[in-house]
Amino acid sequence: MIQYLKEGQLADQKAHLDTGVRATVEVILSDIEKRGDAAIHEYSLKFDRWNPASFRLTDAEIAACIASLPAQAIEDIRFAQTQIKRFAQIQLLSFKDVEVETLPGVVLGHKNIPINSVGCYVPGGKYPLLASAHMGVLTAKVAGVKRVIACAPPYEGKPAAAIVAAMSMAGADEIYVVGGVQAVAMMALGTENVQPVDMLVGPGNAYVAEAKRQLYGRVGIDLQAGPTETMVICDDTVDAELVAVDLLGQAEHGPNSPAVCITTSRKIAAELPAQIESVLARLATRDVASVAWRDYGQIILCDTEDEMLLEAERICSEHVQVMTKNPDWFLERMTQYGALFLGHRTNVSYGDKVIGTNHTLPTNRAGRYTGGLWVGKFIKTHSYQRVLTDEASIMIGEYCSRLCELEHFAGHKEQADIRVRRFKK
Repeated sequence: MIQYLKEGQLADQKAHLDTGVRATVEVILSDIEKRGDAAIHEYSLKFDRWNPASFRLTDAEIAACIASLPAQAIEDIRFAQTQIKRFAQIQLLSFKDVEVETLPGVVLGHKNIPINSVGCYVPGGKYPLLASAHMGVLTAKVAGVKRVIACAPPYEGKPAAAIVAAMSMAGADEIYVVGGVQAVAMMALGTENVQPVDMLVGPGNAYVAEAKRQLYGRVGIDLQAGPTETMVICDDTVDAELVAVDLLGQAEHGPNSPAVCITTSRKIAAELPAQIESVLARLATRDVASVAWRDYGQIILCDTEDEMLLEAERICSEHVQVMTKNPDWFLERMTQYGALFLGHRTNVSYGDKVIGTNHTLPTNRAGRYTGGLWVGKFIKTHSYQRVLTDEASIMIGEYCSRLCELEHFAGHKEQADIRVRRFKK
């Protein structure tokens, strides 16, 4: 039997879009489209108190940011990017161009073509999330994207040095210090001084997410992201303190970040509330994480692994940690999630920062129909066809003509018929 010992707010409540956010973003996007750089400067000054002569950093300014960091920081960024690049390169090997003669004289194929230009947004207002530079810029470059531009807001009144270093080391072609909706609009719509991109990637707050939603169609986007979500599936092979740490480690993202424990352990279910309070006491981010747990935290007690699987599939969380006797049992059976973290030796933070997988993942149950950001998101697969002989065109044309007649498409039918008539001569 499944018991809901602590329930959070309903999914439709947390996913509800504030109409004020929508209206604000609409106004900003429209204004930037009309007034370009002037509007970018005004919004940057208004929201970030930042208004340099140029938002784009020069090579000298980028070098100064890198030089300001300790050698250990540079080495740590390099290590993380090495892991992420290596896995992206392995993923890239799964892409193959194909060409095959499916019938005598009929050749079909497809080519995998990188997107030409991508804009990568890196959040940096509350936390300087330099890991997002690895995930967006570096992965796009591995995919073969020719032009990658990157934006991040200023941090404490100046460029965020670690973010700039990560962007540069990842291979960004242009780096801009500008944040929020104005940054996303600048990249997608273009201005007098910035050429627009074909695709936007990267996380952000509710305003950035809404801007990407409104711009989708004019440009591609990676995902329609919501608040960070985490789930821990566990049994008696771990303890309540470890579960509490792993839940709160993601709840600190924001006060509306769901954190769910699904367990067959009555001991963990009973001890977890007190352990949550104990761990919160030692976290500097307790003011945020505590609200997320209070409003969106869940404890679900199950009798069997099958019940835990049923709940995990229903909730479809962005991050799913499996700390059970046999984590592979869930790997083999789960179909709806963002990313899996198997066993007590790993955790979501590893995936977020350094281990090599991409941390831009589906939220709001989008794991039902899409995976996260990876090298393949930056590649388009385009088909082509070739007919080598008159006989092949006649054969395909006669089938096509009859099928077009069934659909009452006279123009389509004539495209086939004219070839049949000419090649039969």
